[in-house]
Amino acid sequence: MNSLAQARTLGGIGSILILLGIVPIAGVVLFIVGFIMVLMAVKYISETVEDKTIFNNMLIAVILAIVGMIAGLAVAIAGRPFPFFREFRPLYGQSMFIEPGMFPFFTTLVIALVIVWVFYIGSAIFLRKSYTTVASKLDISMFDTVALFYLIGAVLAIILVGFIVIYVAEILQTVAFFSIVEKPQQPLQA
Repeated sequence: MNSLAQARTLGGIGSILILLGIVPIAGVVLFIVGFIMVLMAVKYISETVEDKTIFNNMLIAVILAIVGMIAGLAVAIAGRPFPFFREFRPLYGQSMFIEPGMFPFFTTLVIALVIVWVFYIGSAIFLRKSYTTVASKLDISMFDTVALFYLIGAVLAIILVGFIVIYVAEILQTVAFFSIVEKPQQPLQA
């Protein structure tokens, strides 16, 4: 059986690797490895506290995020913005803001980004459910704070400020995982 100590180690190191996702070139690999480690940590917590909803909600969050990215990419490709790039004229020619292909390009781009954003908010809602349950089961309120920051970050991502909030949530997630103790404290019975 997996222990909370393993979850603490996997989640903490995985969160650090996610933070290193901004490193050029190797960042993508670090992010993916860290993400998988955090997912495994949440599974270990779910098994240890015997609450499957923790991992199920996290899994739904991951699936929604991936589906959102794929759907956004599909809309962007279906809108065929790529031939537009071949039509750019030199800077001294016609203004690029009155090019005939410009409006469909930006419309497609905006629609694709909104689709990704909506799925990301849905993902953040399920992540919040998962981390809120972890916070109550392990009595670590930092997980509740992380969940709130993720949700706020997802909502604000449309104006780009949200990505800073999400990065702060990742830092707090690292602290939350390293705050896990081997034996969860039992809530006081009144």
